[in-house]
Amino acid sequence: MTNEEKRLEEERTRTAHWKRWGPYLSERQWGTVREDYSPYGTAWDYFSHDQARSRAYRWGEDGIAGISDNHQRLCFAIALWNGRDPILKERIFGLTGGEGNHGEDVKEYYFYLDSTPTHSYMKYLYKYPQRAFPYTQLLEENRRRGKREFEYELMDTGVFDTDCYFDVFVEYAKSSPEDILIQISVINRGKRQATLHLLPTIWFRNTWSWDANSGKPEIKFIKANGVASILETSHPTLGKRWLCFENAEEVLFTENETNTGKLYGIENPNAYFKDGINEYIVNGDKNSINPNKLGTKASPLYRLKIGSGETKIIRLRLTDSAKIDVPFGFQFDSTLDTRKNEADEFYNAVSPYPMNDDMRNVQRQAFAGMLWSKQFYNYVVEDWLKGDTCYPPPPPQRTLGRNHDWIHLYNDDILSMPDKWEYPWFAAWDLAFHTIPLAMIDPDFAKRQLLLLTREWYMHPNGQIPAYEWAFSDVNPPVHAWAAWRIYNIERKMYGREDTRFLERVFQKLLLNFTWWVNRKDSQGKNVFEGGFLGLDNIGVFDRSAKLPTGGYIEQADGTSWMGMYSLNMLAIALELSKGNPSYEDIASKFFEHFLYIANAMNRIGGKDRGLWDEEDGFYYDVLSLPDGSHIPLKVRSMVGLIPLFAIETIEPQTLEHLGGFRNRLEWFIDNRSELRKNVACMRTHGVGERRLLSIVDKEKIVRILQKMLDENEFLSPYGIRAISRYHAEHPYVFHVNGHEYRVDYEPAESTSALFGGNSNWRGPIWFPVNFLIIESLQKFYYYLGDDFKVECPTGSGKMMNLWEVAREISHRLMHIFLKDESGRRPLYGGSEKFQSDPNWNDLILFNEYFHGDNGAGIGANHQTGWTGVVAKLLQQCAEYCGLGKNPQLIDIDQSTKVVKKEATEEKLKKTG
Repeated sequence: MTNEEKRLEEERTRTAHWKRWGPYLSERQWGTVREDYSPYGTAWDYFSHDQARSRAYRWGEDGIAGISDNHQRLCFAIALWNGRDPILKERIFGLTGGEGNHGEDVKEYYFYLDSTPTHSYMKYLYKYPQRAFPYTQLLEENRRRGKREFEYELMDTGVFDTDCYFDVFVEYAKSSPEDILIQISVINRGKRQATLHLLPTIWFRNTWSWDANSGKPEIKFIKANGVASILETSHPTLGKRWLCFENAEEVLFTENETNTGKLYGIENPNAYFKDGINEYIVNGDKNSINPNKLGTKASPLYRLKIGSGETKIIRLRLTDSAKIDVPFGFQFDSTLDTRKNEADEFYNAVSPYPMNDDMRNVQRQAFAGMLWSKQFYNYVVEDWLKGDTCYPPPPPQRTLGRNHDWIHLYNDDILSMPDKWEYPWFAAWDLAFHTIPLAMIDPDFAKRQLLLLTREWYMHPNGQIPAYEWAFSDVNPPVHAWAAWRIYNIERKMYGREDTRFLERVFQKLLLNFTWWVNRKDSQGKNVFEGGFLGLDNIGVFDRSAKLPTGGYIEQADGTSWMGMYSLNMLAIALELSKGNPSYEDIASKFFEHFLYIANAMNRIGGKDRGLWDEEDGFYYDVLSLPDGSHIPLKVRSMVGLIPLFAIETIEPQTLEHLGGFRNRLEWFIDNRSELRKNVACMRTHGVGERRLLSIVDKEKIVRILQKMLDENEFLSPYGIRAISRYHAEHPYVFHVNGHEYRVDYEPAESTSALFGGNSNWRGPIWFPVNFLIIESLQKFYYYLGDDFKVECPTGSGKMMNLWEVAREISHRLMHIFLKDESGRRPLYGGSEKFQSDPNWNDLILFNEYFHGDNGAGIGANHQTGWTGVVAKLLQQCAEYCGLGKNPQLIDIDQSTKVVKKEATEEKLKKTG
């Protein structure tokens, strides 16, 4: 094992708590539902960015490049001031949902450069302008722009045009689980000397203001010598920790308390407040800091005069030992270098296959983003609804407002966030995709994420999995059984462990969730499901979660297909568990039957109840079921019609041979329920290697679906599969009801639709999670259909490919969003010349929420490494199966696999002797 793997093993066996400290601070706590105590749920207005520096948070903390312990008692982050800004830069700035012309939007540049799973080494970069930060300009220009205009970004303001900015690198290296070395390196990229006020800040999360029984912690200055100074921190449950730091010009102390006088005009008995250091630095108020050098928030102050191109370094050390005689020097530098080298060693072991430097850089930053996006998430809904004893009760409207029926929910965990600024709260289906790249590097953390979602303090007593904090009762696609099965197989392949205990634990709880779906989302009992918006926001002509203007309901092709996929995922898990416990064969048979009924409902043609397949168009559509009993197919060519591809599973012959009870049940259905069998992909015909196939989409339908999906004038973009066909650019889908027009146009970038908020867009861009599932599904079809089954790719090109090659083609198009082309440009950054050509920018990677359907440019949340982080898995697959040292291209897979296996074996023999 590598040294990092040894630390993971120590964490797993609880012999050392390497994960107690990590990047668990949010990057935005203000404007969240947790901090919202307004009558009507106006979270963005109730707690603003402007208030955040003066107002103590109730449920968590935020900061720049920050860390905390796993219960966020003690926090550390950096604060900066360039001498021109109106406020201290203590947190990342962005616009609220109502301020941005396309919804909430972060307006800063920061990058997650590296992290190991135990956070034994981490690296972060923040780019800080030397000119005054253009807060007002960003706000006013975005407010002026409409939905048909681009967002106005920080780069557009010109503050980086002459390179007058600081690169602030923050590195953490753990000497031991409780001894954390911190190095802050500041580079002046400008042409003149510039001054930066650097304030590494340590503080306690405020728990004492909300709970009279919670003891108040303390930070105090204890000593200084010729080299270093020391702060002592004391907490009732965390105990004592010491922050050593190179001698500073001053050490500033205040309290993490709300400045009620400033915010509300109410006199407060406290003398010092959360904004005290800001007031001292920016406004020169010497009475705002405690001269006695104690409090609950403290910052050493370094006024750094940095010449052009010069680097200044500040070192600190957060430790549980009061007896470190030489906190800095050779041992500090040696440990930092060692941890860097160990990070390289770990990631080389994770991905030993040939990759060029650019591919490896993108994958490494994808992993870093996944790990930096961990966050301490605290939200106890019952306490939030009732309010705190030390404060007046919340408005009575809240008792029937947002999340009022989730009083069992008790979140106090480290969770993987979609984006710690734009989405600093867990989202159920996002989290399932997060676990795929996380399982590659830390299967235990990935498994814990899924187990948490199904625990009784998360999952509703009725079996529903909470969607996200803005509305826990919204419905996300049921992809958690798929994620559990993928984690299990990734861990088995990469680490040789078969964790059937995890599989069984999550399976038992998902049985409850599956039952909730069957009981709550199949209103007519016809195995056709209504899941609502299902995470696809504005993909339909109507708001699928709201009352329809026509009356009636929508029979959803995607909702029904997700349930078909869910049935097959549960079937696969049950078959695996049957190997050790034959009683699971009965459950496997049950999910087999569920799938047959769902597939039959999807494909039924003619008769009283029509299916969701349109024989004329060769595509699946949602169907509007009207009160008079009539049905109207909603003929929007969208991802909704591709999701039926996801409901596929192949069964190996040895599985059927081993599990006789299940085999007999399967054969009985094939022989005796022909009316079900005829609308399902063939189960009797053996495929490659005698495999059996279960799929909603049969061979004839897949050919017709792929004709559209692989058409570059429809779904196939140079950068993946679009959410809606480009056909609708010239042929918008229009539906008239009661004098109102409802329409869907092809929109490859930001949406002009207001459905589900200003930043929702499933009407043309490329989204990684569904593209990833398309690739997986095509690979599964290939396992059954083999090399001889080929389709034209792209449609009309005359080039025939088997389905593995099609999957690989889509995968390569997705990867090329991030990789440099022949001219050295990344499609990700479009026309941003700074990111394309500046050597201090062009190897920094952002992982956006979604991507332009025509040119691949990143759009939406720009740190949503979460589900976009699955690109790390695509890069791994490419390297493993293509065996290339250059950018991906199509080659003979069988030959390349032999080469890669041979090289990997030889490398392993060299390492092990």
